[in-house]
Amino acid sequence: MRAYALGTANGPALSWRAIECWGAGVCLFLQTGALFPLLLADADGALSDHARSMLRLLSLPVYGFTLLMLVRHFPQFLTALKRNWLVPLIVAMPFVSVFWSVGPSTTFRRAIGLLFTVLLAYVLAIRFTPRQLLLLIFATFGTCIVLSLLIFVASPGLARMPLDGALRGVFIHKNSLGWYAGMMILLAPAVLMGADRGLRRAALLLLIAGGICLVGSGSMTAIIATVSAYCLIGFYSVLPRLRGISRIVFILFFVQLAVGLLLWLHEFLVPLLEALGKDATLTGRVPLWELVDGQIADHLLLGFGYQAFWTESNPEAWIIWSKIQWMAPHAHNGFRDTMLSFGISGMALFALMVLQALRQGAVLQCRDPHYGWLWLNVFTVVILVMNLTETIFLIQNDAISILFITGIIMFSLYAPVVSTAPERQLRASARSRTAELQIS
Repeated sequence: MRAYALGTANGPALSWRAIECWGAGVCLFLQTGALFPLLLADADGALSDHARSMLRLLSLPVYGFTLLMLVRHFPQFLTALKRNWLVPLIVAMPFVSVFWSVGPSTTFRRAIGLLFTVLLAYVLAIRFTPRQLLLLIFATFGTCIVLSLLIFVASPGLARMPLDGALRGVFIHKNSLGWYAGMMILLAPAVLMGADRGLRRAALLLLIAGGICLVGSGSMTAIIATVSAYCLIGFYSVLPRLRGISRIVFILFFVQLAVGLLLWLHEFLVPLLEALGKDATLTGRVPLWELVDGQIADHLLLGFGYQAFWTESNPEAWIIWSKIQWMAPHAHNGFRDTMLSFGISGMALFALMVLQALRQGAVLQCRDPHYGWLWLNVFTVVILVMNLTETIFLIQNDAISILFITGIIMFSLYAPVVSTAPERQLRASARSRTAELQIS
């Protein structure tokens, strides 16, 4: 593959590949919501309208980089579009929902943000292999973790939440730090398993740092997601070793176990928390969900329009806020917020896209387990778990949402290649970039 470089005859050269790697890393960092929102927030951690407008400017270089990369690699972009038609349909839904949205201007503006979010996901999917993407995310999230610990040492008051004193690091809320710390605890072992000595040392240090940040944040969503990640690592590690009916039985058993656990939590979690003297409302989520379910039922088919429900111009949102006595920014459940945005029609399309991705990801892990599919499969399912108590699906200008969509696109991009490739070629792909060259 040719290496294109920029520079003068007597000056340093900068290859396009370096631009891609550094540009993607910077774009992901800007989309994590780290550092800049904290610097612009007031003492209570709230962002003014002026601060929000300033933060929107940070998305402009991300959009510019995304368009540049897509223009340079337009044929690969078209290939990715053709191999998964569900993703373009999901992107089109926010724009279509403008016609019935309770806040058309808000829906349209946020739909544009989602469009560029998905376009950046396409760039990551077509320009990086799973292993390369792992290292890119590891470096980006690792930067957030290191900065969080440094700012805690330099200014403990700034690095803690104003009310409960929980660690928030370089983020404006402790939950965000918990999410990225949990991701680091997932990513670091994956890096440890296949890196040189120097990188292994960095992975071990960041694993410890991620654990400190996770415990310090006290985010239960992140803790549950991290525990789920290690259960999923076991599942996806065993999957390639089974064949035929044994694999089918194993999958069915694991799915039934997961469904059974969810049903048990639905029925007994609240009584269990009450018996333990804990907050049985899950920090106000349970009464919020009951009210949101009523609104979903009233607009079951099409919803309220993409991200239009939780706006001050929507009277239904004020009804909920007045009853729960706090202004919830979202439903704290990605599945419910998807229903609020698009109704059951959009939720069905989204579920179809996710189920197809889960199937393709499992097939890739079984056919070519040494190419780096394990961590990406686990990451994708962990995001589904996190959305049980938070909203991360289809969020514009958000790093985790970008990577979730990247995984879905990457699964569909590689699945046709890997499913038709002979076993000898798949073994060789673990040591080379054969599969990447085939899709390029």
